[in-house]
Amino acid sequence: MKNTERILNIEYGCIFGAYWMIYGIISSFASVFMLDKGFSNSQIGITLAVANVLAVVMQPIIADLADRSKRTGVLGITEMMTVMMMIFTVGMFVFSGKSPGLCVVFVLLISWHTVLQPLFNSLSFRLEESGVSINFGIARSVGSLAYSVLVAVLGTLVDKFGVMVMPVTGEIVCLCLLVSLVFTGYHFRKAKSENSVSEAAGKEKENINLLDFARRNKMFMVVNIGVAGLYFSNAILNNYMAQIVDNVGGTTEDMGRILAVMAFLEIPTMVLFNQIKKRFSCSFLLKVAAVGFTVKIAMCCVAGSVWLLYFAHIFQLVSFALFLPSMVHFTDEVMSRGEAVKGQALFTTMVTVTTIFASLLGGIILDNAGAGALLICSTAATAAGAVIIIAAVDKVKKHQGGN
Repeated sequence: MKNTERILNIEYGCIFGAYWMIYGIISSFASVFMLDKGFSNSQIGITLAVANVLAVVMQPIIADLADRSKRTGVLGITEMMTVMMMIFTVGMFVFSGKSPGLCVVFVLLISWHTVLQPLFNSLSFRLEESGVSINFGIARSVGSLAYSVLVAVLGTLVDKFGVMVMPVTGEIVCLCLLVSLVFTGYHFRKAKSENSVSEAAGKEKENINLLDFARRNKMFMVVNIGVAGLYFSNAILNNYMAQIVDNVGGTTEDMGRILAVMAFLEIPTMVLFNQIKKRFSCSFLLKVAAVGFTVKIAMCCVAGSVWLLYFAHIFQLVSFALFLPSMVHFTDEVMSRGEAVKGQALFTTMVTVTTIFASLLGGIILDNAGAGALLICSTAATAAGAVIIIAAVDKVKKHQGGN
């Protein structure tokens, strides 16, 4: 049984690794590909925003389908969605120039990929139904490591061979993801058989509608407004790093390396988070992360060279890498059992909605005022979000009573 457990943990890490590598190709490098095809920054922003709107609509539908389908389940749904992404990726070869068809391809790829994230997050709980223990933190760290390597290599390849290396790489990584899912399904069924675990009869849930949830968790709603401010700069850096690097005289290769450094620095914080959480409260860690986000984007704003952009991203250690696990654990601490799912969903939805606005506004600001103005706006939004979180986070815990 221990051997099967070890294999499942490795395969779960491979799933996250492939997932975040695909993110690097279709999201982080989307601007690079579309600029090369003749799209403006505003058109790129609209495409990214539409993709995220579609993802918001699709998420509850796909999640409900995965929950209801006893025959297919999470693994089956994700396998089918991965095959669909492989089909969509073909469109990057078919539409060779600036065309509505290429926009549709990116909308489908990005929205499909975004919908997969909560399914892969919940997959750890599904796998544990077989009686094995899954280390989510380690698996997510593998995702950051794989993304780090991919964007560093892809930046160099694009500089040397052009943007068409992106769909080729995308197809290879999607195939790796599909293989990982198939093998995970096999070992999951094997573990259930070895452990004689039957299907769960269902979980008890408290029926709370969104209006009741908002009334009972007012300060938590306020904190999530702060999250929107913090993640505005995060979305800007992920979507428009190519333009930001170009503004200080950098290349696509520099962009890839900066994104690689950013992802690599997430790993130690996420791996060690359980130890960090034993010494500091999640509310304190959220405050530290809020400051970290603000310092990082402010340093990008004043950076006059590529090397200063590299230095600014050192603060990834105490911004995104610290904020994500802190927010997940904080939500579990302050919510009742029946509210926890809605609390996590609100956080995820807020991040997606923020990405929509950042994509739209970012493209418009870039075309009309340039990268400098975009970074100033991002710094202001992030600072405002940090102030809200610092002011409200302790009140949430006091209001909820904690657990």
